Amino acid sequence: MVDRPVLVTGAAGFIGFHLARRLLADGHRVIGFDNVNDYYDPALKEARLRLLEGDHFTFVRADLADRPAVERVFAEHGFESVLHMAAQAGVRYSIQNPHAYAEANLVGFLNILEGCRHHAVEHLVYASSSSVYGANTKTPFSEEENVDHPVSLYAATKKANEAMAHSYSHLYGLPTTGLRFFTVYGPWGRPDMALFLFTRAILEGRPIDVFNYGQMKRDFTYIDDIVEGVVRVLAKPAAPNPEWSGASPDPATSLAPWRIYNIGNHAPVTLEQFIAVLEAALGRTAVQNLLPLQPGDVLETAAEIETLRNAVGFEPSTPIEVGIPRFVEWYREFYA
Repeated sequence: MVDRPVLVTGAAGFIGFHLARRLLADGHRVIGFDNVNDYYDPALKEARLRLLEGDHFTFVRADLADRPAVERVFAEHGFESVLHMAAQAGVRYSIQNPHAYAEANLVGFLNILEGCRHHAVEHLVYASSSSVYGANTKTPFSEEENVDHPVSLYAATKKANEAMAHSYSHLYGLPTTGLRFFTVYGPWGRPDMALFLFTRAILEGRPIDVFNYGQMKRDFTYIDDIVEGVVRVLAKPAAPNPEWSGASPDPATSLAPWRIYNIGNHAPVTLEQFIAVLEAALGRTAVQNLLPLQPGDVLETAAEIETLRNAVGFEPSTPIEVGIPRFVEWYREFYA
């Protein structure tokens, strides 16, 4: 495979881990970068990292906001491409601890952009989020729509990442692709996400908190579908859109080598449906604590994925009736 390695930031995290494992399986050399913080159980992150160990994987334990550390890793390894999956995640946590988002998602991203700029990286693919659609209500969400009304600081930092990437694509010709992820779930998932929280609570006989009385819809997307889409995007660096016009600007493309894609399942389900499938997989009934909508939450997410389908042949194939039982099987084995 390639001589130059791929940098995967957030390699101890949910999506970063799965991407690193896929790249290793495909024959790439991978440099993983993560600070393994305690936003959620570091033991789960360490367990993921142990599965990545091998001759073709090198791990760097450092913080993205540590500029000298980021500069060193770029200078030492000469990356062909970068998969930037690291971020301070979580909509609700951004209300409690906003400064963590500025450090990780803004300062950290700037350090990554500078590393790519100075070391001839051929393609930067970074994690954006469906959260950027904010107050938009027209569904499915399209990349062609305006995203100027985020409803959480987390979403605002992800929108800022897209704008920061565009400036570097414009100024330095750096190909950048932002992927707006839609509620990713699956084995080795994040403990702060609904599926993990619900599974643990149901198995322990505790009630689950169901916001907006279960009347929310999410475009739950299985991790294997996400990984396949990201790997395909990585192999196709962003290119300028020669038809782009400043008089009528397309929000998802540019005269610069910059691109934005939704990456989701294109099949939103209600929280009620989601819980019912989980109950069936667990063989137990949930005790539901019905609550109003949380600040920063949105009522519905739904991805329009036609542009990604046309660009790289992305085709999600895992419904929740398949994905949730796979998660439950992993959970029972891991926490046996």
